[in-house]
Amino acid sequence: MKKTAKPALEKVNPEFGSSFAIKQYFEKEDFQANHEPFWHFHPELELVYINGGNGKRHIGNHLSYFYGGDLILIGSNLPHSGFTNRLTRNRSETVIQMRRDFLGETFFNAAEMKEIQHLIQKAASGLSFYGATKKRIGKKMEDLPGQPPFQRLMGLLYILQELAKSTEYQLLNAEGLVFEVEQQDNNRADQIYGFVHQHFEKPIPLEKIAAQVSMTVPSFCRFFKKLSAGKTFTQFVNEYRIMHACKLLAEETNSITEISYSCGFNNFSHFSRSFRKITGKTPSDFRKEFKRMLD
Repeated sequence: MKKTAKPALEKVNPEFGSSFAIKQYFEKEDFQANHEPFWHFHPELELVYINGGNGKRHIGNHLSYFYGGDLILIGSNLPHSGFTNRLTRNRSETVIQMRRDFLGETFFNAAEMKEIQHLIQKAASGLSFYGATKKRIGKKMEDLPGQPPFQRLMGLLYILQELAKSTEYQLLNAEGLVFEVEQQDNNRADQIYGFVHQHFEKPIPLEKIAAQVSMTVPSFCRFFKKLSAGKTFTQFVNEYRIMHACKLLAEETNSITEISYSCGFNNFSHFSRSFRKITGKTPSDFRKEFKRMLD
């Protein structure tokens, strides 16, 4: 059986002189050779414009298809796969990645930024824009790379403001696996993510993960609940396992029982209850729904 990759932590590095990253891929250049989709996450928000083509959205526990291109806003630390490949037949793809505090910790708390702040909050569930918004904003995104740094920054703020005002969007309800990372806790958070990424298929005792970040168990539990806005480490690991199960259910033919054990659940009833609580569907319904979309 082909083993589906676990979500990888992607390191995003803006180019020198820029506070955010922007990339463009063109089918006639290096798109097909160097831009194959992979399952990953990062602390940065991601805004993606796909110019034409049809493809698949896989964001958190959400699976769906787009037609005639797409404009997608993905929240911080929300696992997702790339949206295009050699079969998508899109003309180009433009990707903007920015940390929530890329203009300073309090910038988006200003009164003038309230609408953008609300947009960022909604992005935690994933947003797909359509209609005139998709075409208008897509064109502006494609023009950004050729602009001087200051104009590029102002252009991004205008884009975020227009998206915040738009009513042409659908909420993908792709939440899960998201927690807030304070700047001073980045290294420790990376260690936690990395350890879960490597070991989620087996039990992870609190003593073991606490030792990985040189903390006592009580200190680790307090730290993690603060880091994750009240979520326990056990909840986080279960959500991680369920997200991986979603991918296996969509892409593999193994039985649901086999998938539950391969994702680290040693009790099928616990897996089924957790799956329904997190996704709103039973594992069987999830797989059937995805197959119907394919058909």
